[in-house]
Amino acid sequence: MTAHTSQTNAASLKTIRTAIPARMDRLPWSRFHWLVVVGLGTVWILDGLEVTIVGAIGSRLTEPDSGLGLTTAQVGLAAAIYVAGACTGSLVFGYLTDRFGRKKLFIITLGLYLVATVLTAFAVTPWMFFLFRFFTGAGIGGEYAAINSAIDELIPARRRGLVDLAINGSYWLGTAFGAVLTVFLLNTDIFAPNIGWRIAFGLGAVLGLIILLVRRNVPESPRWMFIHGRDEEAEELVDEIEEGVEKDTRQTLETVPRDREIEIHQRRSTGFGEIVRVAITQYPKRFVLGLSLFIGQAFLYNAVFFTYSLVLTKLLNVPDDVAPWALVPIAIGNFLGPFLLGHLFDTVGRKFMITLSYVGSGILLVGTAILFDAGALDAFWLTVCWMVVFFFASAGASAAYLTVSEIFPMETRAMAIAFFYAVGTGIGGIIGPILFGTLIEGGIHSVVIGYYIGAGLMIAAGLVELFLGVKAEGKSLEEIASPLSASTDH
Repeated sequence: MTAHTSQTNAASLKTIRTAIPARMDRLPWSRFHWLVVVGLGTVWILDGLEVTIVGAIGSRLTEPDSGLGLTTAQVGLAAAIYVAGACTGSLVFGYLTDRFGRKKLFIITLGLYLVATVLTAFAVTPWMFFLFRFFTGAGIGGEYAAINSAIDELIPARRRGLVDLAINGSYWLGTAFGAVLTVFLLNTDIFAPNIGWRIAFGLGAVLGLIILLVRRNVPESPRWMFIHGRDEEAEELVDEIEEGVEKDTRQTLETVPRDREIEIHQRRSTGFGEIVRVAITQYPKRFVLGLSLFIGQAFLYNAVFFTYSLVLTKLLNVPDDVAPWALVPIAIGNFLGPFLLGHLFDTVGRKFMITLSYVGSGILLVGTAILFDAGALDAFWLTVCWMVVFFFASAGASAAYLTVSEIFPMETRAMAIAFFYAVGTGIGGIIGPILFGTLIEGGIHSVVIGYYIGAGLMIAAGLVELFLGVKAEGKSLEEIASPLSASTDH
């Protein structure tokens, strides 16, 4: 790396040429990459665990001997507060991630989650429960921005699609684990009514602490470092990574040719104004694409997940203690989709696979709605249909996170992820419960309308991908979207 004449007012910032992106992308898969996956990716399991636990213990928290005695409305309010915290955390920590680095923030956000979820376990009044749920959500929401940006910048381009989809799909492992766990913890023959639900939150904290211990060994993103004036540290870090990879794989890495270097004007930070300007004026089609993908998947998931237990218990007469088990096969379908289809997003390509996932899941949900409306599905076959729908939908939803994390410039990446996550989660978590909670009161025919809405938005988003999608498979992040600080003078 060689320095050129300074292009900024700060003496420590300069214009540099660097091969770090090309060096990181050429690395063979190694123990280092597994460290990144385990240290950063496993947090999605926590999110799935959190959401499932609260959904499953909702009825218990309304009981007087639970220690909280929430009303049904307050249980719904707690869910909305968690969503509000997640949206707020994603935006605040997303901005800080771009400004102060990936590592600082992925340690802080997980630390916030740990403290807040432990405090939730000790809540003795509704307001304490609401407050701690907000900060738990803020920690998880902040994770989305810090983690997705760091993973993309540390994983080789040829594996980025598979890794991103598998990691985002791991959310459903937490969901399945949470469903099984709560059935056990809510058994009053084993745990007192005011103890079992508290242990559930405590176990989430234990898992989070284990992840934190691993995460401490995950390095800062070298890409973030060289843009923010820490180019010498970035070089040393990549040297260490390469040395470890060569030792682990017993391969000698080829030298990166000079024509794969990029020239960068270093900068301290990127303001909100520039982030918005870049998204809307420089990448308007990508902005529309990101919104479409996130809103489509948010409505699809809420069309089913905010009604599935009520549909089973109220409309299909499934016992209350049996209904939660339906979440296990649904969660398995959600996990297997990204896990089994993920490699196709790197080989067949992003545009085809995202379109297929979105349009395919939408059409399958339309078919499910028609059969359900006609009375052709009992509880078992309705659950099987949901499994198939979400096998494809989950791959598409995970690809939405992948898309927004790789189609915008390096300096705005975390903020872009945060923005689209906040919009999608906000719409799904606020409008969804209100809309589908109303529809469930009207019986099967009304629920079917909700399915049609979710399916329609999913198909529409798939068509947007077909026309506006970006062929990002196998490409360096800098090739997909040139850094704002990249020099145009060569």
